[in-house]
Amino acid sequence: MASKEPDVWFRFVRAHRAVIREIERRLTQAGLPPYAWYDALWGLESGPDGTRRMHELADVLAIERYNLTRLVDRLEKDGLVVRSRCEGDGRAAFASITDEGRVLRKKMWGIYESTVDELFLSQLNAEQRQGFSDALERTAGLAMASAQTRGRRRSETP
Repeated sequence: MASKEPDVWFRFVRAHRAVIREIERRLTQAGLPPYAWYDALWGLESGPDGTRRMHELADVLAIERYNLTRLVDRLEKDGLVVRSRCEGDGRAAFASITDEGRVLRKKMWGIYESTVDELFLSQLNAEQRQGFSDALERTAGLAMASAQTRGRRRSETP
């Protein structure tokens, strides 16, 4: 990167980590579970009927499947999530948010939302928010398309 231009990537990653760290701190201070729990619960609640296939949830959260399995194990143990198998395909696993999971996610959202508003959104006007949001969406789309292209190339290799 050119030395006269701001290091946008580094600043974005640093800001993201700092805000997530502060969300974690505030959740802990309120006696609530960690941010990853919120993320997983929202990933489920935002799915059709509060349910997603495990691999779909991993993709939505951009988390490795083995990490997701451990996280869902903990959520299930606490009664926040239930898992089931697909009748037609025993390999396909589903996770669904429970009513208790919805209640907890809403409690966590209050802290999450106010922290993001205070530390991030308050720094951007409406036009900046739209531009930033559009740039992030394009970036995510390029990264996902790149991953899909790599996956196709691997499967085509003899």
